[in-house]
Amino acid sequence: MPINILMPALSPTMEEGNLAKWNVKVGDKVKSGDVIAEIETDKATMEVESIDEGTVGQLLVPEGAQGVKVNALIAVLLADGEDASAIGAAPAAAPAPSAAPAAAAVPADRVFASPLARRLAKDAGIDIAKVAGTGPHGRVVQADIESAKKGGAAKAAPAAAAAAAPAAAPAHAGPTDAQTLKLFAEGSYDLVPHDNMRKTIARRLTESKQNVPHFYVTVDCDLDALLALREQINGAAPKDADGKPGYKVSVNDMVIKAMALALKKVPGANASWTDGGMLVHKVVDVGVAVSIPGGLITPVVRNADQKSLSTISNEMKDLAKRARDRKLKPEEYQGGTTSVSNLGMFGVKDFAAIINPPHATILAVGAGIQQPVVRNGEIKVATVMSVTLSTDHRVVDGALGAELLQAFKGYIEKPMAMLV
Repeated sequence: MPINILMPALSPTMEEGNLAKWNVKVGDKVKSGDVIAEIETDKATMEVESIDEGTVGQLLVPEGAQGVKVNALIAVLLADGEDASAIGAAPAAAPAPSAAPAAAAVPADRVFASPLARRLAKDAGIDIAKVAGTGPHGRVVQADIESAKKGGAAKAAPAAAAAAAPAAAPAHAGPTDAQTLKLFAEGSYDLVPHDNMRKTIARRLTESKQNVPHFYVTVDCDLDALLALREQINGAAPKDADGKPGYKVSVNDMVIKAMALALKKVPGANASWTDGGMLVHKVVDVGVAVSIPGGLITPVVRNADQKSLSTISNEMKDLAKRARDRKLKPEEYQGGTTSVSNLGMFGVKDFAAIINPPHATILAVGAGIQQPVVRNGEIKVATVMSVTLSTDHRVVDGALGAELLQAFKGYIEKPMAMLV
């Protein structure tokens, strides 16, 4: 009997994905463990392995298809001794177009491009149809758009977009009042469809804000001792033959370490809420918010309390790079026991972040700003960083949240304790 291959769920939150690439064609023989396709989720591009053996009898979803629902039929394998005629005898679910809307006929002039490439092209005003793709099967990828920017690729025609707008307006999922539709028809704004990442971010953060009782605690931390220690650590970094240092520790790396040690010191805050009871974690895994085109992702530094600053630094550089390339594995951005979100590099003084369940805390980090402070009755200039801890009040009460922040502040202001 033919074997149905369904769109896999590559993460707990995945509802649909884009079929970026087929690594097989009709007639190819595959065995268990062979990589048959690449799927773009809301967070990353993942390889999909076959769990069965057989011959590819049918590919029902074309490369570049977007919004393919989880468990939709995407391909059929033929068992030994079967030929294409056996597909007609497959279960009724096999040809069902409603189960796999992305398998519908694709216009011959369709431009195959990654979602990221499409967003970058739109932001730059580039007509993606005039960009030569260098990806698999001529697919337009991020590098092609970057090259097009430098080479002055043809810009998309605003007039044409405006002319097409009236027909598209009734179908969009945004506001439908008469004034909004009139503005849309006049070309006063562009409708940018939500991709999977933006939908997931919107859903999870809305659920968090609605269902998790947030409260906030803020403290100011004196950064001068930490900045001095950081300079010493980086100055002592070993260099390779080309003079490149083995690591370069950032303030954010030290914040990650301090948060991890603070949770180790205040284990009651290293917990998660469940209806059945409190999950008190035995490890400290720190998720770190990383901005990527179209949204953000939170790769996790596992056992951060046990790692050196140089290890955390190099690990974060690797995780951040692969996050922006959408090459993280699910286990690298799922889980964690807390999060850190740092907007200090953008000059933000302070802010409050939304908790990322099942975490019970998230630390929002502002910029280090020089300002007058009073020390021993005298006014001095110090570099001060404001941090705000958002907590799930079901897990962390006010006194416990304050205790956690005081522990964090202690490691920041006496950073040598992080090296012990």
